[in-house]
Amino acid sequence: MPEAQAPEQEFAINEEAAVAPEREIAVSEGEPLVEVTDLTVTFGGLTALDHVSFDIRRGEILGLIGPNGAGKTTCFNAMTGVYRASSGDVRLEGQTLLGKKKHQITRAGLARTFQNIRLFGEMSALENVAVGLDARHRTGMIGAMLRLPRHYREEKQIIERGMELLDFVGIADRALHPARDLPYGYQRRLEIARALATDPKLLCLDEPAAGFNPAEKEELMALIRTVRDEGYTVLLIEHDMKLVMGVTDRIVVLEFGKKIADDVPSAIQQDPAVIAAYLGEEADDVDA
Repeated sequence: MPEAQAPEQEFAINEEAAVAPEREIAVSEGEPLVEVTDLTVTFGGLTALDHVSFDIRRGEILGLIGPNGAGKTTCFNAMTGVYRASSGDVRLEGQTLLGKKKHQITRAGLARTFQNIRLFGEMSALENVAVGLDARHRTGMIGAMLRLPRHYREEKQIIERGMELLDFVGIADRALHPARDLPYGYQRRLEIARALATDPKLLCLDEPAAGFNPAEKEELMALIRTVRDEGYTVLLIEHDMKLVMGVTDRIVVLEFGKKIADDVPSAIQQDPAVIAAYLGEEADDVDA
């Protein structure tokens, strides 16, 4: 892990550096980057996710929503290797992710944040981002122990890249602060920076606005749009419908583990099945 140094003294942030690196992605803009096919997850006799299928297109912000218990987090966890799928498939650029370990899924290009913040509290903000950058670190243990030139180069690159990402999410001035001492909103931003550090092809955000006030939610919406504009594809789980409707390009709706809608936000708002799911009424009653 790089030793902390005062950012104002030692770290120069390249304002023009691309936040999204030039990674080779097999699909074109607007084409399916991730394909979820008949994904099913069961726990004992309970079916938490029931043959759910949808795609995530390169360059879009896709919202995954539904009432409590709809299966959103289960789907998220099955895609990212936290849960084992009972059947179906999840493919990134045509390659299956099922059966892979979590670190292999990260290296393949799928990164996530968590509903409950999971930072290393004793480590600085910069060190937390460095953990994400280590996912692409090539120097092995021997190189680090022998302090080979390549190790020094990569350590310098980690510090520079880490500062760029902290600057991107707006907390570069807190680079040396322990993560536990950061305000709650800054911790959320730090989680996003750490996920971006893995150079993801798909960034998955699990309720990033949880606990935010209205002003913080507006700032988060702007950050998510900027992340997409920088060349990333985003999957968003969020309860706040104003945020979801304001930032997503398309929305998939789940209810009781099944997909009930997949459309643009304006159509989702008018969908009788979606309205019924959130109001707890029958779709026929809503139509009436």
